[in-house]
Amino acid sequence: MTHKAKWAWLILILPGTLFITVFMLIPLFSILAGTFFEAERFSFSNYVTLFQSTYFQQVFSRSVRLSLLSTLLCALLGFPAAYYISRYSRHKGLMMALAVFPLFTSPVIRSFSWMVILGRKGIVNQFLVSSGLFARPQSLLYNEFSMTVGFVQLFLPQMILSLLGVMDSIPKDLTEAAGSLGASRLVAFLRIVFPLSVSGLVTGAVLVFTGCMTAYTTPQLLGATDTQVLSTMVYQYAMSLRDWVQASAVAMVMIVVTMVVSGIFNRLSRRINPLAA
Repeated sequence: MTHKAKWAWLILILPGTLFITVFMLIPLFSILAGTFFEAERFSFSNYVTLFQSTYFQQVFSRSVRLSLLSTLLCALLGFPAAYYISRYSRHKGLMMALAVFPLFTSPVIRSFSWMVILGRKGIVNQFLVSSGLFARPQSLLYNEFSMTVGFVQLFLPQMILSLLGVMDSIPKDLTEAAGSLGASRLVAFLRIVFPLSVSGLVTGAVLVFTGCMTAYTTPQLLGATDTQVLSTMVYQYAMSLRDWVQASAVAMVMIVVTMVVSGIFNRLSRRINPLAA
């Protein structure tokens, strides 16, 4: 890289870097820094108190569990959908538009829609009762089940788009060559398509997991007071209890967890395909 090209590169990234630093990084670190001080002395007492709380332990485990489960479900549903759109769909543009269409609807509206569908008088309960599977309506709302359904419906398009971007770049000649050498479609998929799609799968998994960990509207509307997650806990500490230090500590835990899980996803992808991450 020449000297002029280096300066041009720095000039191009400078405005965006300054904006992120001034309006996001500095306020974020100024809030989080207060969690490491107690009586003007450096201390981890806020985090010790937080992790010793049984209530926080339950909320933390629930948040991680629901985020991982939603990520797994999005991967299981999104991978075949993206593969079909990429390889076999004759109306690829229409299929992509249908996959992206839920993103044009507010999460609030989608959550209220699930409240109508999963309610005791909703479509699902009416079908379960009328079909004879259950004698009375089931509790499908305001629990971990309804939150998981909301998460999957909310972030599935991101998983599909992440996989589509990678699958479209895989040459079809590779699978055709594998078939000419005697490999079945399943073997060609497992040996060629899946390893080369890992980078898109990891990107989608990181987006879905991070979105589930930080989502507020969906768990607030589809969950209940006894099914709190970390995002609603931050709101509770900050707005109800006016304890900004503990709210910042919970936010710090969310940041660390998302970074650790993202690193684990990337390491797993490198094991599957060294060129994937």
